[in-house]
Amino acid sequence: MRIPRIYTPQSLTEATLVDLDDSAANHVGKVLRMQAGRELILFNGQDSCHFNAVIEHSDKKRVTVQINNKVASSNESPLAIHVGQALSKGDKMELVIQKSVELGVTEITPLWTEHCDVKLNAERMEKKLKQWQGIIISACEQCGRDVLPVLNPVVKFQDWIGSVNADEKWVLDPRGHANQNTPATVNSAVIAIGPEGGLSQDEIEQACDNGFKSKLIGPRVLRTETAALTAVTLLQSQWGDF
Repeated sequence: MRIPRIYTPQSLTEATLVDLDDSAANHVGKVLRMQAGRELILFNGQDSCHFNAVIEHSDKKRVTVQINNKVASSNESPLAIHVGQALSKGDKMELVIQKSVELGVTEITPLWTEHCDVKLNAERMEKKLKQWQGIIISACEQCGRDVLPVLNPVVKFQDWIGSVNADEKWVLDPRGHANQNTPATVNSAVIAIGPEGGLSQDEIEQACDNGFKSKLIGPRVLRTETAALTAVTLLQSQWGDF
């Protein structure tokens, strides 16, 4: 039986008895219905490690676990990838975030762009950010990552392109170049992906003025969510751990 991986933001120390935070306790006690004696893997998203643990007590209100040994993990990519994803309709944004985490990205920034057709007020945006953070946590629990990727607040495309730094910076463009000179070694990369309607020519030019390469990834026009995940895969294949 697969041992469930559970995220908890609290401090974790070997050979200690702790009560899980409300969210983790609810997931363990109510959703998974795990009882005393069951094994867990706990991580707090801050270090490249997790902890083996055993449930000491479990009910609908409280879950107490015995934390045993600390285990160092080594599945973080050597390539730091920052994805700037334009806000998209429906579940496209959720898909990009979830799969980007599985593919090993380290940072995600939602972007307001010229052709964004998503209308959210401040309250709804705050709810969206909490939802996306939950998706990141669930994806880390599922794929075995112990370090949570950073989710940044939503920012305007023009402000973002001038603030990010990396060894390699791509702006995805169906009119861009497929073959470009690339360095042999890259430690960090940033990719900018437009919404369903794509980035405007002015936005692409602004990105290039800020050191981005106008990048074509294949002969077919990809949907925004497909483009993001394809670009991450290419980066991981060339400089990461694929």
